[in-house]
Amino acid sequence: MKKVIEIEDLCCKRCAERAEKKLLLLDGVTGAKANFKKNLVFVETTLPDSALTACLELAGFIVNAIRPRKGIFG
Repeated sequence: MKKVIEIEDLCCKRCAERAEKKLLLLDGVTGAKANFKKNLVFVETTLPDSALTACLELAGFIVNAIRPRKGIFG
């Protein structure tokens, strides 16, 4: 399932890369791409939202919301 994670204050490219790497270390995450300008991380995963939140909070990030990612067709 593709998800969008809203993170508070992804300040730079290095922070975005760190969030990506932390998520990719989890079993069940097959892809992660962060956009620090929009404070978003796009994730492809089979894990529940609580596991993603816990991973990012342990890395020092504040997760505002996690929602399913919708494509241009719905």
